[in-house]
Amino acid sequence: MRSPRLLLVSGLLALMPLAAAPAIASAQEGNGPPLQAKRMTEQERIDLDGRIEESAWERAIAITDFTQQEPVEGGPPSRATEVRIAYDRDNLYIAAILFDDPDQILARQRARDAFLFTDDRFAWVLDTFRDGRTAYHFETNAAGVLSDGLVTGSGGRGGGGGGGGFGGVNRSWDGIWEVRTARRPDGWSAEVQIPFRTLNFNPDDSSWGINFQRSIRRHNEEILWRGYRRTEGLTRLVFAGELAGLEGLSQGIGLEAVASAIGSWRHTPGDADPTTFPRDLSVDLNYSVTPSLRASLSLNTDFAEVESDQRRVNLTRFPLRFPERRDFFLEGSSVFQFAPRSGPQPFFSRRIGIEAGQQVPIDYGVRLTGQFAGVDLGFYQMGTSTHSFAESGPEDFVRLESEVFTVARARVPIFEQSSIGAIYTRRGTTTDSTGFAPADRHTLGADLDYRSRNFLGSNNLEIEGFFVWNSNPDPTAGRSFQDLSAWGGRVNFPNDIWSGHVSYREFGDDYSPAVGFVARNDFRRIEPRIGWSPRPDIDWIRQLEFSVQLRNLWELGSGILEEQELQLNALEVNFESGDNLNFQAVRTYEFLDRSFEISDGIEVSPGDYTTWEYRFRGRTTSRRPVSIRGGVNYGEFWNGERARVDLNANFRPNPGINFETGYERNAVALPQGNFITNLYRLEGSWDPTPWIGLTNQLQYDDVSRVLGLFMRFRWILKPGNDLYLVYTHNWRNLESGLLDEPADPEWLQLRTLSRGAAIKLNYTYRF
Repeated sequence: MRSPRLLLVSGLLALMPLAAAPAIASAQEGNGPPLQAKRMTEQERIDLDGRIEESAWERAIAITDFTQQEPVEGGPPSRATEVRIAYDRDNLYIAAILFDDPDQILARQRARDAFLFTDDRFAWVLDTFRDGRTAYHFETNAAGVLSDGLVTGSGGRGGGGGGGGFGGVNRSWDGIWEVRTARRPDGWSAEVQIPFRTLNFNPDDSSWGINFQRSIRRHNEEILWRGYRRTEGLTRLVFAGELAGLEGLSQGIGLEAVASAIGSWRHTPGDADPTTFPRDLSVDLNYSVTPSLRASLSLNTDFAEVESDQRRVNLTRFPLRFPERRDFFLEGSSVFQFAPRSGPQPFFSRRIGIEAGQQVPIDYGVRLTGQFAGVDLGFYQMGTSTHSFAESGPEDFVRLESEVFTVARARVPIFEQSSIGAIYTRRGTTTDSTGFAPADRHTLGADLDYRSRNFLGSNNLEIEGFFVWNSNPDPTAGRSFQDLSAWGGRVNFPNDIWSGHVSYREFGDDYSPAVGFVARNDFRRIEPRIGWSPRPDIDWIRQLEFSVQLRNLWELGSGILEEQELQLNALEVNFESGDNLNFQAVRTYEFLDRSFEISDGIEVSPGDYTTWEYRFRGRTTSRRPVSIRGGVNYGEFWNGERARVDLNANFRPNPGINFETGYERNAVALPQGNFITNLYRLEGSWDPTPWIGLTNQLQYDDVSRVLGLFMRFRWILKPGNDLYLVYTHNWRNLESGLLDEPADPEWLQLRTLSRGAAIKLNYTYRF
């Protein structure tokens, strides 16, 4: 009898003949009549001012057939919306009139890439390959915010439309486009210009997938052009409509140059040369090999403008994962998604150029992303230089050798919205000071992503399967194929009233992709979940949610049950106002085969532990000037107790001004010792216009005892041309806690670990 692992691989290979067939002509066929784009004449011009007064808009055909998704599925919108599309050789233009009461419009956000949960918004997606899998996501508000991202997933249960359609969007991507808005006596309007050079597409196709969504916050109302059902939504691209009539589009010669100049000052006490003035030039060259396949070369890549990671306190035995923020790795990143709900993650871009929170210099980077013959392709070839830094102080010096990285990914579409793919990574490290050169480390994997919108009628169904193997990191040690591999699958039923999933996965004892991220290995896990989310006929309640999830995790070698978690979502209430309350009870069993230090000098001993924890969380709607979210966890914790409190408050006194405070406290009482952790976060931003913004971030936790300050000024001279001024400062508190009772008058003793400032200018030129 063949093993389940062999059956999974055989099943993936059996689908290859299907992958050899041409890609589907359109995932959006049958979703209603298309929106006709109007070609502009040579004499016509659009003055981007948001007023929609040009003759091209008079000739363009408007769509008005929007439908309510929330609060009444299929109902008429409370306010009308008109959208028109025009284009010339180089640009796509979108005009939207959003009828409303002028004094009721909410537009508090102005920052680039702001989350618009707070505001009335207009959003749209462009599925330029009409494959129902990936797309560009854009949105704006009445203040003219530029916010964008890449649609990389299914969009969550029901497409996320009821929650604003943000599910499945990688919002860190920044495209070059413009929008202007205007207030009107009958509402507000927006004019959008998207250069075709910003997008990848097949010029032989005269139609794209497109969809629009409007949010009216004071009503907590969501309306869409297509895909208005709660099982659909904006980011479920297979439900999008069709944009027709696109002909004669140009991407120029397809060459783009992005030059960056940076000058900085750094001061690190304790270094042999504590004060330095680094300065450099970096260049990114982007070339469209074909209109749908883009190659990039980056030299002396620098990310001085990237915000600091949000601080977290880790009370587990496993490492934390932080999101990617660097533009070079975000462009075209959707193709590198690999079985995202199962977590094997054979490629994690933060393994390149980041070590222990430090930026490692990247000498060069080559990237290829896009489509060729209907196949999604992604490729990286990167090189980093040697780098030395003090990990926790001048006495703890770390030297990193130069490395080369290779990542290759292919994903072939099958059926209507499914795909089969493969991935390969390599990591090579140069000889260190002792003359030792570790062997190159390789990873190889295959995955299946199957999706259907017609399961048992009109329900969504998703099936995910994967297999990954990595080479032996220590050839002197004998390791089996099972030790070095991971495999599994997941069946997901992401729908509105009933939802659920069941997943199975195995991670070998030595499964550790050299360019990937794995929090835990050496386990076999099965996890079923079922959820019921009724919509009672009560005016002030939109939806109730109940669910139960059971996770069992066994050690692979011994078969010992190492973890069992029963999570009962006893009651979650989504109010019509947008407020939310949730109560959970969680029973956890864990078996420890070795001790671990949970806090300085406090260890958890090997043994069996069964605990109950109760969690109460809530949030107020973000459309108000002041909104709050937070929760309380209380219950047993290992062989003692823990009380956890977290609270976040947002203050928006005026448009463009935002303050956010965050606090987390863990009070742990164990027989072997008690300890308390505190984490503080204060963020503020002032954005007088969508083109100018000042961001400040201050963070402190009394585990690392590091107080960190990040300040950034950004001026978007024009899309693609940016000026940054950045200042960072890190102190270490020599006492145990920032707010401890003072033991002496000098109780707060801060020692500078590092500080620095930088000025960076980006300039983009397109040929």
